[in-house]
Amino acid sequence: MLLVDSLAEEQIQAAIRRGEFDDLAGSGKPLELDDDSGVPDELRVAYRILRNAGCLPPELTLRNEIHRLESLLDQAELAAEQRSVRRRLCLLKARLAMQGHEGNLLVHEQAYRQKLVDKLSRQEREVIPGLQADKSIF
Repeated sequence: MLLVDSLAEEQIQAAIRRGEFDDLAGSGKPLELDDDSGVPDELRVAYRILRNAGCLPPELTLRNEIHRLESLLDQAELAAEQRSVRRRLCLLKARLAMQGHEGNLLVHEQAYRQKLVDKLSRQEREVIPGLQADKSIF
């Protein structure tokens, strides 16, 4: 175990001994690990089937490939290599646009980030009243 891990574990055990985790909101209830509240009702079943099968929806596969190519483009040194990556990148972005999805992925990532920050902030305030979420960690 790393030093940081052992220090964190010691702090957790000390907090348990002091009773700081007693009577927390949601105590004794199962964790909701399968939260799909952000998925539209009509798509939940299909997304769950895909997720259980280990598949990503086609749009996410395209988005992941686009992100990978953008990273590769930053690292490409030769002009011919850059042209090849740009060509493939344009093709994938066009394919994503043809499927009716917005081509600007940053807009979706920022919106998702904000929803995540809001949700975590709400949950922290419910668990520890008066605690303010540090949005800089996202």
